[in-house]
Amino acid sequence: MLIVKVCVGSACYVRGSHNVINRIKSLIELNNLTDKIELKASFCLGHCTDSVCVTVDDNIYTVNEDEVDKFFEEYIVKKVNLCK
Repeated sequence: MLIVKVCVGSACYVRGSHNVINRIKSLIELNNLTDKIELKASFCLGHCTDSVCVTVDDNIYTVNEDEVDKFFEEYIVKKVNLCK
């Protein structure tokens, strides 16, 4: 199972982490990947000056609300497909 963590620390929260989590959750459901991806909230990942921090298999990325769909396709779905 692929672990995806979204930072909910104060810096990421004010940058929209709640919306990023909700969108990733929706995309997981829309793509029928609930049995392949575990979405978790995380505290500070140490990149507070960037956009919302997201980890996919312990690799840290920064994502803003407008990039979630593209990020999901490029980093999460591709990783799930590699794990088949």
